[in-house]
Amino acid sequence: MAKQPEALATFAAAARKDGKKPADIGLEATPETAPIPTDSAKKDDAATKVLREGVLKTDQGAEEAIDALPDRTRDL
Repeated sequence: MAKQPEALATFAAAARKDGKKPADIGLEATPETAPIPTDSAKKDDAATKVLREGVLKTDQGAEEAIDALPDRTRDL
């Protein structure tokens, strides 16, 4: 089964093309929009820290946790 393109990678590709989605990006991922394998525990940890910072209004390490995740808007 073909993989779907990642939304952030698709938005980044469109931004690099003057705001228009490239014609080769459809319902199936291209090399530019293919999913990047990421440990779910790292994503869960980052999301938890972001939410905790929003509620507690104190630093919970969200910036560092987010920076440890792969960049979904990468250039190829």
